[in-house]
Amino acid sequence: MILYIAEKPSLARAIASALPKPQKKHDGYIELPNGDCVTWCIGHLLELAEPQDYAPHYKQWQLDHLPIVPQEWQWKAKSNTKKQLGVVRKLLKNTQQIVHAGDPDREGQLLVDEVLHFAKVPKYKLDQTQRLLISDLTPAAVKKSLNKLRLNSEFAALSRSALARSRADWLYGINLTRAYTVKGRQAGYNGVLSVGRVQTPVLGLVVKRDKEREAFVAKDFYQVIAHLETDSFPFQAKWQPSEACAPYQDEEGRVLSRPLAENVARRITDKPGFVKQFDKTPKKQNAPLPYNLSALQIDAAKAFSMNAQKVLDTCQALYERHQMITYPRSDCRYLPTEQFAQASSIVSKLKEMSLPYQTAAQQANPTQKSKAWNDKQVGAHHAIIPTQQLSAFPKLSADERKIFELIARQYLIQFMPAYEYLATKIVVEIEGGQFIAQGVTVINEGWKSLMPRSKKEEPELPQLTVNQTLHCRVGEVLEKQTTPPDAFTDATLLAAMTGINRFVSDKAIKAILKETDGLGTEATRAGIIELLFKRGFLQREGKQIHATAAGRALIDALPESTTVPDMTAKWEAMLNDISLNQQSYQHFMHELEDALNTLIQTAKTGNMTAFASLPKQAAKPFTKKKSTSKKRNYTRKKSTKETKR
Repeated sequence: MILYIAEKPSLARAIASALPKPQKKHDGYIELPNGDCVTWCIGHLLELAEPQDYAPHYKQWQLDHLPIVPQEWQWKAKSNTKKQLGVVRKLLKNTQQIVHAGDPDREGQLLVDEVLHFAKVPKYKLDQTQRLLISDLTPAAVKKSLNKLRLNSEFAALSRSALARSRADWLYGINLTRAYTVKGRQAGYNGVLSVGRVQTPVLGLVVKRDKEREAFVAKDFYQVIAHLETDSFPFQAKWQPSEACAPYQDEEGRVLSRPLAENVARRITDKPGFVKQFDKTPKKQNAPLPYNLSALQIDAAKAFSMNAQKVLDTCQALYERHQMITYPRSDCRYLPTEQFAQASSIVSKLKEMSLPYQTAAQQANPTQKSKAWNDKQVGAHHAIIPTQQLSAFPKLSADERKIFELIARQYLIQFMPAYEYLATKIVVEIEGGQFIAQGVTVINEGWKSLMPRSKKEEPELPQLTVNQTLHCRVGEVLEKQTTPPDAFTDATLLAAMTGINRFVSDKAIKAILKETDGLGTEATRAGIIELLFKRGFLQREGKQIHATAAGRALIDALPESTTVPDMTAKWEAMLNDISLNQQSYQHFMHELEDALNTLIQTAKTGNMTAFASLPKQAAKPFTKKKSTSKKRNYTRKKSTKETKR
C-alpha cells in the first residue's frame, strides 16, 4: 500500500482527484481502488512539549527555574487533532511506501516529517519515503507532480531548518516571556509580557520610529526655482548651491538661510541663462518579477489598505477553494522554465476576462520570455501566478477579486514590452549659479500601460543644445519644512521585515544579510504583526501603526540586543543556511543557548519601573492556556502560547 500524507484536507482532496477512481471516503482518509490511501494532517498534529511536561514544578513561573533548556526534546499530540493523528499512525503501520505531501516550504516539510518520526517509522521506510511537491491544486498540475516524485531525504536540510526555528522560538519565547512577566508582576503589572525572537525586534522598530517622530523638530529650508523660457515651451530648473554656500546648509545639503535664497532669486530674475549640458539618454526598464507573498502583501496594503493577514487569508481561498492561483506562501519571485509551456493558455484566458486593465493586456505576447523563468532561482516553490483553472472568477468576493487582479497583472506584465524612455538632464548657468532640470520622454509605455498612473510624473523637457541662450523670467523661492519620518503602515512594516538589512547597525551582520535578509518567513510575517496587536503592544490610528504604552514600556525594559533586528536577523540568515545545508543545526542552537543564558541573567536584574505607572491589568495565572489553533491559518483562532515568535 502507498500512503500519501497531505498537509491538510483540501490538499488531500486535490491529490485524490488526480488518482484512480472509484474511491471510498473513510473517517480521516480516502481509499483508492487498489488499496492505496490518501490521508492528511490538519496543520501540525504535534507540538513541542511544554515546560511542565518535562518537570511538574515548571508549571509555576519562577525566575530561579530559568533558563529552561530541554536535554531531550519531546513532541506531544495536540489535543484537538489527536483523533487524526491516530488515523495517520494506524495507516503508517500498514503501508509499504510513504509519500510526503506537505506544502512545499520549511514548515510543510517538518509538519509531516515530525509525524513520521513520532510514529517511529522504521529507518528503511524513511529512506524510501518519497516527496510530492505541489504548488498548483488543479487536477492537471497535480497529476504532473505525481509523476515527478523525489526522495524525501533530499529535503532533510529543509526539515532541520524548520526544526531549529521551532525550538529556537520555544527557548527564546518561553524563557524570556516568563522572565519579564515575573519581573513585571513584581513591579505591579499583572499582564503577560510576551517576548519573541521575531516579534520583539518588530515591536522595537515601531517604538524607535515613534520616538524619532516625537523628538523631531521641524526646520525651514529654501529652494530656488528658475522659470526658464525657450522657443518651444517653458520649463523649470532647481538651483544647486555651490561649496561657498556650505555654511548655510544642513547635513543633507538643504539651504537654511532665507536671505541667501532670496538673494539668488533676485540675481537671476530677468537674466539670460546658458545651457552648459544637455543629455537625452535612451533607457529601458523591464517588468518587475512576479509576486512572492511579501511583495504581494506590500502592494495590496498600498493599493487597498489591506493588512497582511487579510491578504494571506484571501490568497489561501484563491489557492485552496478556487484553485485559481499557485501556492501562496512562497518566498520566491521566479518561475521554473517548464512552467513556460502553460503561458499561452493562461495569458489567453486572462485576456478574455473582465479585468480593469483588459485593453492594455491584449498586447501581452505569450511567446516572450522574461527573466522570471530561471530554474537556478527556484527552490521548493515558485512565484505566485494564476493557474489555468480560472472559471471561478465571476464568483469571487470583492477582496478575492482585488488580490487575483494584482497577481494576474504581475503575471501578464512578464509578456509585455519593456518600458522605454529618454532620460533628459539639462544644466543651465545663470549669473554664475548652476540650475538643473530633469525629465522623461516616454517612447513606449510597454508593461507600464497595465499599471495605475503615477501621481508624480517626470516633466517633459524641451530639445536644447549646449551653449544655447535662454531667458530666466523670474527666480522663485520655495519655503519648505523638513518632515519627520513616516509612521509605519502595514505596507512599510512588512517592507521593513523583508528588507531588515536597512535597519541593522552592525556592518558585519549587514554583510551576512545582503542576500538573505528578513525577519520571519513569508508565511509568518502577517501573523507576527497581528500577534503584536492582539497582545496589546501595537495599535492603529487610521493607516498608521504605533506602539501602545505597554509595548513601549516593554521595549524600554528589555536589553537592546533583543529589541533591534541585528541578532535575530543573523539567526534568520543562519536558519536559511541550514536549509541550504551550509550551516549545522548544532552550531545554531549552541549560539542561541549561549545568548539566552546571558539574556536571562540580564532579565533577572532588569529595571521594570516603567510598568509601575501603567494601568493595572487583571491578574492572570502563570500557566499556559490551551491552544485552539491548528496551524497557520486553517482556523481563524490564534494560539496564546508563550512560544510564538
